[in-house]
Amino acid sequence: MTIFPGTARVEMVMGRHVSVDIRTALPARELNPLLDDAFAWLRWVEDTFSPVKEDSQIGRLNRGQTIRQIPELIEVLHRCDELSRATDGWFEARINGVTDPSGYIKGWALERLSRALSNAGAGDHRINAGGDIRVRGSAAPGKRWRIGIRDPRKDVIRKVVFANDLGVATSGRAPIRDPHTGEVVEGLGSVTVIGPDLGVADAHATAIYAMGPLLARRFAADLAESGPYQTMIITRDGQEVSTPGFADYSGAGARMAG
Repeated sequence: MTIFPGTARVEMVMGRHVSVDIRTALPARELNPLLDDAFAWLRWVEDTFSPVKEDSQIGRLNRGQTIRQIPELIEVLHRCDELSRATDGWFEARINGVTDPSGYIKGWALERLSRALSNAGAGDHRINAGGDIRVRGSAAPGKRWRIGIRDPRKDVIRKVVFANDLGVATSGRAPIRDPHTGEVVEGLGSVTVIGPDLGVADAHATAIYAMGPLLARRFAADLAESGPYQTMIITRDGQEVSTPGFADYSGAGARMAG
């Protein structure tokens, strides 16, 4: 079987293992600096946006201290406000006076990294951070990337998605709070959203999970009708509900979300 050359690296960043797998045929003298830069970017994101690091810009913002006018910080906070409006407040980066963009920042960081790798000539790659995945190009000549979505109740692959250019975000592994009450919600098993921008998919997956079963299905259906983002919901009892476009990537039969 023909495979792509390339290289991969795994490091612990943002409290999770992050892997960057580059399949483009580039010399080692180019690949290694690319990976160095990739993880340097992710560490910078963590140092800037972590709500638990006292000297991060988000930490300083929450304590009412002066923050630096970093373009990326302004971009993220503005985008979080837009996503809050788009989800009727179900995605919210500010709860009880505390700013925490965690529901968006991981996807945003991986999306930015994916674009940077492509611009640097590494157009065939997969980035995985705790189940949020961004793929571009091919895994091997003529082969799409194969992305497994795990069952929230068992350590098995529930669905496989095939794509050349896609963001895949899954919520439900870590606690998610209802932004209106601040309480942890447990109405669903997991929510996976796929689409062209991993940051947007990440925020929508967080919002849909927070909504609970009934509203989640309606919102997912409306989201699929209005744009390129498709959703798969796995309920607490293991039932699967997907918007029709999800089948275009999984090959499974479509299941209506509403």
